Amino acid sequence: MADTPPSAEIVAFPDMGQANVKRTHKHPRVLAIANQKGGVGKTTTAINLGTALAAIGERVLIIDLDPQGNASTGLGIDRKSRQFSTYDVLIGEATIRDSVIPTAVPRLDIASSTMDLSGLELEIGHARDRAFRLRTALAGLNSDAPDDAHYAYVLVDCPPSLNLLTVNAMAAANAILVPLQCEFFALEGLSQLLKTVEQVKETLNPDLSIHGIVLTMYDARNNLAGQVVADVREFMGRKVYDTVIPRNVRVSEAPSYGKPVLVYDLKCVGSEAYLRLATEIIQREKELLAS
Repeated sequence: MADTPPSAEIVAFPDMGQANVKRTHKHPRVLAIANQKGGVGKTTTAINLGTALAAIGERVLIIDLDPQGNASTGLGIDRKSRQFSTYDVLIGEATIRDSVIPTAVPRLDIASSTMDLSGLELEIGHARDRAFRLRTALAGLNSDAPDDAHYAYVLVDCPPSLNLLTVNAMAAANAILVPLQCEFFALEGLSQLLKTVEQVKETLNPDLSIHGIVLTMYDARNNLAGQVVADVREFMGRKVYDTVIPRNVRVSEAPSYGKPVLVYDLKCVGSEAYLRLATEIIQREKELLAS
């Protein structure tokens, strides 16, 4: 594992309680954050949900599978620090632990990406195991690590397309978390994603499920946004999280400083929403374990 970047300022959170989910960490829960539409808040959700889960006591790894590397940049990881990337992992030249870089947030690490990922499909597109490279890489993530380095959650930040990278994420994931912008075409894009999830279930990962849909960029002043929320809840029912992420300037500003919004401004409405979302996800995890 790479050293903490020397410029990183370790942040501390107030006591927010512990998650208290009774789970062994031999195998982390893998959640793919996916939507083929761009600009819906996938990377923002990955960064801030990961930070919120870490703040309530979980150890979290974010895997940046987007060639643009916005999750890595948004967590303050300089490109020079990315000695090994998820590209190296997927082509088999590094382990996932080799690519892990600690962030300034306690208990939150990231496996960063580089633009090399954009050519991955050309390189491994004909390999028989092309859809399972990430699953294979994650299989031993916790097995050779001491207990205090075991990850409870792995959040995979997917690119804005249904390509081989997203298929790898879905094949490796226990469940999909879908950020959905409160806009007119939201349901249309959701239908396409759900079809892809069903195809992956049938052919690659029969245990895959939709963990939940998080409504993002909600503007209470916009009547259309309220209608979209109502329509999505009617269409997807309990799969939609109660928490709605509001449109918030502090959330938009934070990545330019290389910080999650919970570090940039803990008390803003965006930070409060992501903390509620993390708590809600933990509650769903308890329900899944109890069923």
